[in-house]
Amino acid sequence: MSLDELASKYIGTAEQVFKKMKFSRDPLSVNVESVRRVVDCAKDYLEDARYYGEKKKFEVSLTSVAYCEGLLDALRMLGAASFEWPKETKKKGRAK
Repeated sequence: MSLDELASKYIGTAEQVFKKMKFSRDPLSVNVESVRRVVDCAKDYLEDARYYGEKKKFEVSLTSVAYCEGLLDALRMLGAASFEWPKETKKKGRAK
């Protein structure tokens, strides 16, 4: 599958979810076990990204790490985890 096809597939899927999404009307509470399950899932996506990168399937690797980052961002936005993404470091001998 080309990167164009892969992107189109995931965009279409996300659009469908947004159209059908329903929100809970009840107050929400997130327990630590639920947060850990999401973190474990994010770690699994990271492992998938490494695996597919080693297999030279970079489009799958990139998709997997993007899922991982999305889950981590969601945890941060919900206040269930705190972290900052590392800043880009300057490479020696190259001005930015």
